[in-house]
Amino acid sequence: MEVIAVANNKGGSGKTTTAVNLAADLALLGKRTLLIDMDPQAAATSGVGIDEWTLDKTIYDALKNLSLQEVIIPTTIEGLYIAPANLYLSVAEVELASQLGRELILGKKVRKLNGYDYAIIDTPPYFGILTMNALVACSTLLVPIQAEYYAMRGMTQLLQVVDMVEERMEVSIKRRYLLTMYDSRTKLSRDVVEQVREHLKDAVFKTVIPRNVRLAESPSSGKPIGLYDPDSAGAIAYKQLAEEVIEWLEA
Repeated sequence: MEVIAVANNKGGSGKTTTAVNLAADLALLGKRTLLIDMDPQAAATSGVGIDEWTLDKTIYDALKNLSLQEVIIPTTIEGLYIAPANLYLSVAEVELASQLGRELILGKKVRKLNGYDYAIIDTPPYFGILTMNALVACSTLLVPIQAEYYAMRGMTQLLQVVDMVEERMEVSIKRRYLLTMYDSRTKLSRDVVEQVREHLKDAVFKTVIPRNVRLAESPSSGKPIGLYDPDSAGAIAYKQLAEEVIEWLEA
């Protein structure tokens, strides 16, 4: 199973949008996919149409004492499952603070899972125990980069944390970058894309996610963009991203 953590400590980069829609499109392409919501805001959970307050068990319970499989539920998309979250997850940051090996909990539980091709982890927009758990658990880090001014700001800190995780845990994390919220009408967007590609080379996905009204609307419907408006520019782009991920990781 390929485990991809979607992370960026800069808010508004399209992190949750990417996690939800990449997971959904992988499932729509026939890959059995697990979406793990590690953000207490639970936007990924609501983004696939699940009311967080109707849940008996969430990822919080898995971090405490249950297995990950015990909290996983199906979504309305065939092949897409979710380990959901709600606001109680924020308590985990405090409760796990003094626990030995607290950064390893999610990774140990993920490695016990069977039957999934991909696991996509949505992370909080800040560094803490939950984000550290996601980094330790993943084999690939996907960083969404907004095609706007200060796009690279905060990247240095994030990558320093990843370097630390690799060194301390003796793991190797592949790193890939996704340009989001691209507006081809503006010189700024075009310049940012050029600068990011020049700096990060082949680690940047060929797919670029456009700024798209339908993409912004879809979370309120509880549907990924591939179901909400499959013919929209955002839906086409995320399908292309899923195809690119499959080609890259399964080549």
